[in-house]
Amino acid sequence: MAHSPPEPAAPGARAARFGALWLGAIGVVFGDIGTSPLYAMREALAHAGKVDPQLAVFGVVSLVFWALTLVVTLKYVVIVMRADNGGEGGTLALMALAQNALKKRSAWLVLLGIVGAALFYGDGLITPAISVLSAVEGLTTAPVIGAHFQPFVLPLAAIILLGLFAVQSRGTEVVGRFFGPITLVWFVTLAALGLPFVLQRPDILLAFSPVYAVRLLAADGWLGVTILGSVFLCVTGAEALYADMGHFGKGPIQAGWLLVALPCLMINYLGQGALCLIRPAAMDNPFFGMIPHAVYWPVMLLTTAATIIASQAVITGAFSVTQQAVQLGLLPRINIKRTSETVAGQIFVPPVNIALAVGVLFLLFMFKTSSNMASAYGVAVTTTMVVTVALLFVVARRHWKWPLWACVAVLAPFLALDLVFLGSNVLKIADGGWVPLAAAGAIVLTMWTWRAGSELLHAKVHRDSIALTDLIDSLRARPPHPVPGTAIFLTSDPSVAPVALLHNLKHNKVLHAENVIMTVRTADQPRVAEKDRVEIESLGPGFRRVTIHYGFMETPNVPRALGSCRRRGLAFDLMSTSFFVGRRTVVASPGSSPVGGMPLWQDRLFIWMVKNAADPIDFFHIPAGRVVEMGSQVVV
Repeated sequence: MAHSPPEPAAPGARAARFGALWLGAIGVVFGDIGTSPLYAMREALAHAGKVDPQLAVFGVVSLVFWALTLVVTLKYVVIVMRADNGGEGGTLALMALAQNALKKRSAWLVLLGIVGAALFYGDGLITPAISVLSAVEGLTTAPVIGAHFQPFVLPLAAIILLGLFAVQSRGTEVVGRFFGPITLVWFVTLAALGLPFVLQRPDILLAFSPVYAVRLLAADGWLGVTILGSVFLCVTGAEALYADMGHFGKGPIQAGWLLVALPCLMINYLGQGALCLIRPAAMDNPFFGMIPHAVYWPVMLLTTAATIIASQAVITGAFSVTQQAVQLGLLPRINIKRTSETVAGQIFVPPVNIALAVGVLFLLFMFKTSSNMASAYGVAVTTTMVVTVALLFVVARRHWKWPLWACVAVLAPFLALDLVFLGSNVLKIADGGWVPLAAAGAIVLTMWTWRAGSELLHAKVHRDSIALTDLIDSLRARPPHPVPGTAIFLTSDPSVAPVALLHNLKHNKVLHAENVIMTVRTADQPRVAEKDRVEIESLGPGFRRVTIHYGFMETPNVPRALGSCRRRGLAFDLMSTSFFVGRRTVVASPGSSPVGGMPLWQDRLFIWMVKNAADPIDFFHIPAGRVVEMGSQVVV
């Protein structure tokens, strides 16, 4: 009996699903950019202190409005979000899309992707520290008792951050249900705080004119550059709109930005500007100056919750980027734990969590105040934005098939704007901007070493190996002792004989009745359809080659993939199947590497990463009781 096609979802169901995604996007995607009013206006006005106060207020508000309009709304919401890779966004997804569009591997595209991913980690170190610290600093402005909180700001911020990293292992599925409502209340509160002051000084609306922005920048050339570096704080978090696209979809994120985040942020920034016109002394900390004494503590608690949510979004993003990097071959296998059986994005990466916790606490006690930390903020983000435009150019030219003039006309202005912001943030390097750049540089070195070392190792092994077809031919001429059952040999190069197979023949002098040469491949797309999961090729009696395909957002699971093999006629009985895994011990040669050549220190870094990589048995979810490991030594 034929099955009728499924009926499309009812309009009410579609609306409910869209609403749920929209609310989730409010909670996760806009956490970072939603907490920028805590410090962006304060820092920009502090750098504009030498200018006429009224011009400073109108100019800064104007710069904030046009930065949010051009960088976030026009660049990311309208243009960049079109470049989805199977629905996924982010630097590595964009790099994979660009690689796919070029139809070949490009070293400079890989380097751009590595730089973008590394800078995301650098930004991820600062966001939790500056967000939580700026919220806790609000305690010092509390009515009556605020001055008594000063000695406890750093310890309290450290306790909150430690608690945040401690709960990561439990997953964010349950907590995530509260992110949306809390952040929605936060945005409404932002608007509610700003609106009364806008009504008192409606002339602040004149700041929508770009004339004030231009006048402020022209007031003092070098001063204008430093002001731009501070104003850029209002758009940090814009990359999250693109990076989290796969979790919520374009529509909910675009609606969340245009209908909630942007209007509420602008009302709050306008309110801060109006407050400074009414009370110039409020320029020292305009956000907390807007809070009425009667509701100070409820707003303070909401502010702390919002900064924790913003930090959580960045930490979760770091886990996701790590998973992508491992799957794309930019990092060694890392222990990645799933914290939910139903939600694909719920993962926990213990080494990354520990590294972020140590880095964030180091920055907290190094900079001590959010104002000092703001000096380090922005350099990594602006560089990431430049990388995004460069990758987007390749996608627009090769994937979207835009003519060259259209690519230049649309993307060159955004590149120029990003370079202006980058130039303004470069001035912060000496004051702390070197910290995220140093962290990103270390990660770039690590990723590039792993990629180069892996290619070197592959070339070395391939050169010294026996072609699989030649081995099969020799086994037909002189067959060894046959044993019943199936042997699965995992290998990264299916064209050569696996080391474990050679050792089995050499030492045990036996050959299983069925032998499967299995390779796990990662595609340049987020997910692979189940119908395309496996490829099966017969190599003659007793030998088959199986290739399992996964997307860079998927977690490899070999036993589950064997189910796809069964549906294609290749059945496995796990109780009579043995998995043979070759474990290579890599050692450095006394001189330079024989293939390609890496310096000795880089050889040793690669060897250290090989030794500390996660066990392939755990990584591929292979039953430990069915595994036979055989070792070999490779000199690089």
